[in-house]
Amino acid sequence: MGMKNAILITGGAGYIGSKVATDLIKKKYTVVIIDNLSTGYKCLIPKQANFFRGNISNLKFVKKIFDQFDINTVFHFAGSLNVFESHLNPRKYFNNNFNNTKNIINLCISYNIKNFIFSSSCAVYDGNIGKVNENTKLKPLSNYGKSKLKAENYLKNKNKKIKYAILRYFNVAGADIKNNIGIINQTDQLIKNLSRNISKKKYSIDVFGNNYATYDGTCIRDYIYLNDISKIHIESMKYLISKNKNIVLNCGYGVGYSVLDVINEFQKYIKKKIKINYKNKRVGDLPAVFSDTKKIKKLFKIKLTKNPMNKIIITALKWEKIIFKKSEIKQNINNLKGI
Repeated sequence: MGMKNAILITGGAGYIGSKVATDLIKKKYTVVIIDNLSTGYKCLIPKQANFFRGNISNLKFVKKIFDQFDINTVFHFAGSLNVFESHLNPRKYFNNNFNNTKNIINLCISYNIKNFIFSSSCAVYDGNIGKVNENTKLKPLSNYGKSKLKAENYLKNKNKKIKYAILRYFNVAGADIKNNIGIINQTDQLIKNLSRNISKKKYSIDVFGNNYATYDGTCIRDYIYLNDISKIHIESMKYLISKNKNIVLNCGYGVGYSVLDVINEFQKYIKKKIKINYKNKRVGDLPAVFSDTKKIKKLFKIKLTKNPMNKIIITALKWEKIIFKKSEIKQNINNLKGI
C-alpha cells in the first residue's frame, strides 16, 4: 500500500472537483485525481495532486490506483451534466452517471474504502414545487435527474457496506480567482453565458421560455458560490468520519432567483442594458427549484459567503478575463470553433 489516507477525486479536473482538490491539498491531504479530460482541463488540476488520466469505466486502470494508494475517501464528481443533452442522448447519461457510479461504488466496497461523497443534483426533485427539502418527493423530469437518482438509490442500498454523503447541488456558479478555477466550457449555464457575452462586449442573452408558472414567467433557481460548495464537501467528509452516519444534503442558500432577476443583477453591476432574446423552452428544465436549508444549517457550522450573488457575478466576470490567457484553454476554444 502506498500513501496513507489518500483521497480520490473522480472528475478532479472539472470545475467543482478541481476546487475541492485544491482546498483539500491546502489542508495537507494527499489527493489523487482521475479524469479523462473530456470536459476537464489540465490547467485546473492543482500541481501537488497525483493525477491519472483515464476513464473510470476502465476498472483495471482504477484498481491499479487503488492498489497504489491507501484511499479512505472517494469524492465522485465524474459524470455528464447537461440537462438538454440528456434528452438527446439518454444512453450516455445512464452509462456515465449510473453504470460508472455503480462500478466505482462496488470497487470501493471491495477495497474496504470507508467514505463515498456523491455529487447529485436538485434535478432529482419535482420542479413544480419551488422550495424543496431533503424529504421532498423525488420525481426527476430530465434523464440527467433520473440518472442521478438511480445512482443515489444504488448507493443508499449499499448503506451497510459504505458510508455516504449525497450532495444535491443547486446551481453552482462564480469562480475562485485566487486559485484560477472557474467554468471553462459549460454552455447551458446562465451566469457563464452572461459573463462570456459581456466579456466579448455582446450585451444580449438567450432566455429559454417566458411562460413558466413563476412570478415573471422565467425559471427560478438557487445559485451557490463555488467556494461554498467546496466547504460543504469537506465538511461532509469530516461528518462521515466523526459521526459515522450517512447524510443526504441540499446544497443551496434557499434563495430563488428567476432568470430575469439574474440578468437584472448583471445589468446593475455593469450599468448597461442587456437585450433578451426569448427562445422556446428546453426539454427537462424545471420551472422553479430552490433549497430549504434547515438541515445543512443544523448539521454544519460553516461560514458561507455574504452577498453570494454579488460575489458570483464579480468573480464570473473576472474569470472570463483570465480564461483567454491560458494556452490550453485557447487551444480548446479554437478546436471548438471547428465543431
